[in-house]
Amino acid sequence: VVVDGFQASNVFKQIEAGMKASSPQQRKDNVQKVKGVFQIDIKNAEGKQQSWTLDMKNGEGSLSLGAIKPPKKADVVITVNDQDFVDMSSGKLNGQKAFMQGKLKFKGSMMLATKLDTVLK
Repeated sequence: VVVDGFQASNVFKQIEAGMKASSPQQRKDNVQKVKGVFQIDIKNAEGKQQSWTLDMKNGEGSLSLGAIKPPKKADVVITVNDQDFVDMSSGKLNGQKAFMQGKLKFKGSMMLATKLDTVLK
């Protein structure tokens, strides 16, 4: 899940570590709380884009590098720049505020999009 040139890689690495450190039951409980598949498209300072897929809908949840492959679909696609995503994950930037300021865009369920804050914490 680590990609050179993307600060967000460290956030995804922490999410992955947190998922692995949780018991199977905790992971299933988290999936039941969130019930969604997120595709997170991040653009870095050099203008390159990378996607990560966070599946909090199936099994015990999973995190993978890359966009979700058809015929599967993400319930929410989030587009944000690298620094803003890092700031959101550290609590410096609220996801709803980022959306209102135009720093974060999403397609799909707004209710699920608001659950991303929970996942990042």
